[in-house]
Amino acid sequence: MGVTDGDRVFRLRPPAASASGVGGSSDHRPSAPRPGPDDLAGPDDLAGPDDLAGPDDLAGPDDLAGPDDPPRPADHRAGSQLSQLRGTPAGVIERYLHHLEGERGLARNSVLAYRRDLRRYCDHLSACGLPSLDAVGEAEVAGFAAVLRTGDDTHPPLAAASVARMLVAVRSLHRFAADEGDVPEDVSRPVRPPTPPRRLPKALSIDQVVAVLAAAAGAPPPGSPPPSGRPQPSGRPQPVEPAEAVRRLRATALLELLYGTGARISEAVGLDVDDLDLEAASVRLHGKGGRDRIVPLGRYAIAAVADYLRVGRPTLVAPRSGPAVFLSRRGNRLSRQSAWSVLRTAALAAGVEGVSPHVLRHSFATHLLDGGADVRVVQELLGHASVSTTQIYTLVTVDRLREVYAASHPRALGAALGSIGHHSRTWGPRTDRCVTGPCMTDP
Repeated sequence: MGVTDGDRVFRLRPPAASASGVGGSSDHRPSAPRPGPDDLAGPDDLAGPDDLAGPDDLAGPDDLAGPDDPPRPADHRAGSQLSQLRGTPAGVIERYLHHLEGERGLARNSVLAYRRDLRRYCDHLSACGLPSLDAVGEAEVAGFAAVLRTGDDTHPPLAAASVARMLVAVRSLHRFAADEGDVPEDVSRPVRPPTPPRRLPKALSIDQVVAVLAAAAGAPPPGSPPPSGRPQPSGRPQPVEPAEAVRRLRATALLELLYGTGARISEAVGLDVDDLDLEAASVRLHGKGGRDRIVPLGRYAIAAVADYLRVGRPTLVAPRSGPAVFLSRRGNRLSRQSAWSVLRTAALAAGVEGVSPHVLRHSFATHLLDGGADVRVVQELLGHASVSTTQIYTLVTVDRLREVYAASHPRALGAALGSIGHHSRTWGPRTDRCVTGPCMTDP
């Protein structure tokens, strides 16, 4: 069922203004002097998916308050029924989620994560017989945290990191409710989230990264025989099916981009063609919170992306593809799950375990710091809002420095060096620091 011009006009107008003009539109409904709520329920009004896209079309929680409510003005905070719903957990949660998405600009996946966490909190309050946030106190918030740690009949116990994440969402909700005047004070403030153990990010070695990238391009693992079991004649590679060749081009471009820029998987699959500037060797990444950043591209990533755009992407393009860079075999934008599968396939072929898109991101940061990059530069490249988030990678580098120090410095080798006063010893490649006679320390 198509969407008529009258439907488009209706969608762009506020509800109160559009109701009077529906009778003169191009749809076939009879005109009425005063359209009631039933006029919004016909199949013609909700015929297309775009009819639900406007901010005034059933988008707010007030529009869902009751099926028989008359049309209300655009101010969602007016009306006696709205006043009664303001303090309910479900009503406050809906407004808070709209605040996160509309005012703070959080990504869709982040908003969905908040919704899942707060839905469980809302269910907990309902089970405790608390109909409004006014009835919630510090003890109830702390009790919810305890239930998360111990689990219940329907949920297993959560780790400290998961409990901390859910408590952050709950505390943010109560702070929002206090700022909006739904509750007199923020009762969750004294409840502190548990501090999860600080785990160092896992990073691959450079050789492991090279092996994964080579496997994505179709190269066999080092030392493995050709698929036929016999060596191929020199200069005559084994033929590849066209579909497999396109898949390899896409996999190589995607993984070179992930490792070469440190992009998140959502940032990589969300790229449009206009975000790439291969001549300037840069790419625009759309990060969390609506923050964009420009990241340089290395020559390996440029070559891989250019080959994919020239040969691979035109084969995958379909009328619904749009400007997406990475496409599925059906011509849609590549999903995060499909991109994850591309990396997993390459890692299995390379024989490298524990690989994920975020591990490539960790490897990008760790290898930069190992090469002498400043932590502030790495922060900008990763798109971290705070440098404290980036500094965890410096701990990995410090561990590496300790290993090098322990293996290289003469005073770090312990008993192998003997005690001071022993005669002539040679320390590494340099022998001019210790001569025949008592060994002296540096001044």
